[in-house]
Amino acid sequence: MDDRQLMENMLLLEKGACDLMMHGAIESSSPNVRHAFACSLNDSLDMQEQIYGKMQEKGWYPAQQVERSKMEQVRQKFEA
Repeated sequence: MDDRQLMENMLLLEKGACDLMMHGAIESSSPNVRHAFACSLNDSLDMQEQIYGKMQEKGWYPAQQVERSKMEQVRQKFEA
C-alpha cells in the first residue's frame, strides 16, 4: 500500500466519521449529547479538510474546473 492509497483510505474513514457524527447530532436526545456530537463533527470536518488539502497538493485529488454554462444548466434543471 503506497502513500496515496493510505491517504485515500484515511479520507474515506474521515468522511464516514463525519456521517456518523452528523447523524448522532441529529438524533441526539439532549442538548449536551447534541453538543458533543456537533463538536466531534466539526473536528472531523477539519481533519477531512486537511487530508483533502494534502491530497490535492500532491495531485492525488484534483479538482475539476466546470464551465459556467454547465453549472447554469444544472441550476435551471433544479429550479424547474
